Amino acid sequence: MEAIRQYFRESYNELVNKVTWPPLSELQSTTIVVLVASIVIALVIYLMDIISNLLLQNTVY
Repeated sequence: MEAIRQYFRESYNELVNKVTWPPLSELQSTTIVVLVASIVIALVIYLMDIISNLLLQNTVY
């Protein structure tokens, strides 16, 4: 049981004292970049899906 307590104490100490957290402005800008990239990738996949469906519907078997 003491090993578990020590693990959590050391984990907390590392997160609070040793991890370098980015400033809020940097966090916000990178979040915006990730959101924009996710939307662009989703749109590309959506367009590829529409085009492939159109091609498959117009194919003569």
